[in-house]
Amino acid sequence: MAEVATFATSDQLLIVIDPAARRTDAESVRIAKDVLSAGAATKVCLPEGPEEFARVLARRGSRRPVLVGDDRALMRAVSLLHRQRELAGCALSMVPVGGGLSLAGALGVPTGAVAAARAVLDGVVRRMDLLVDDSDGVVLGALRIPSLPPMREAPPVEATPVPSGSGSAHASWLRTCQSLVRTLVPVRPSREPLAGVTRLGPARLRVEVDGVTLVDLDQPVEGVSVTPGASGLAEVVVRPVSVGAEASPLCARGRTVTVSGADFRYRADAVVAGPVRTRTWVVREGAWGLTLPTG
Repeated sequence: MAEVATFATSDQLLIVIDPAARRTDAESVRIAKDVLSAGAATKVCLPEGPEEFARVLARRGSRRPVLVGDDRALMRAVSLLHRQRELAGCALSMVPVGGGLSLAGALGVPTGAVAAARAVLDGVVRRMDLLVDDSDGVVLGALRIPSLPPMREAPPVEATPVPSGSGSAHASWLRTCQSLVRTLVPVRPSREPLAGVTRLGPARLRVEVDGVTLVDLDQPVEGVSVTPGASGLAEVVVRPVSVGAEASPLCARGRTVTVSGADFRYRADAVVAGPVRTRTWVVREGAWGLTLPTG
């Protein structure tokens, strides 16, 4: 992530309050509005649905948009700006309020209303990589194939990455790979699967990273994880199905990731998409900006 600019409190803010946030936690919404209004000139908008949300964002003018809502509100805003080809010139700010806030927290946004509002006023914009697929969909944080209910705490797993270097850089990459692998290994099946999502068995998928096949259709896999990494590279972890002894995860990095096979669904952040038979994701380096605390 690259640090871009420090905001002055004289900026005009467009506070866009998601309806789900108003229903879920009206008190945190009020606190966020009070802190932001005390530190900057503000205009507050209360869109009632996706179409009105899109109109408000499109008519922002020179005002800096501040989203008060959950992960889905952030994903909606990034998707809209991407499709309008305005991501490069519009940095987003966010006060996380609502049910699903794991993405915002993972990106570095404070999850408390006061701390997040102060970060909006005093923070800096950091440019982040984005995964864009061949249907113009975007992934901010993590892509998982096949789509599964949220994973619970997983035990440590030793990963065997595809060789890509040595020394401290290699050690750092190994730690990242191990962290990604943990997201693929549930301790036990969830008893409360997401609506419309069925826990799937092993999948047969071909996974290619920059044109090189990491795993092919003859090797069943339990899961694939793809995340925007650093310096324009995606981090890919494939966990093959184990027969007898546990199979070691395969790790790779690249700018383009293509997955193909029988109809499969995938989870892009909090949204389940598909079924598709092939999909390609490309990393857009520094494609979008998010206001985060300094330091």
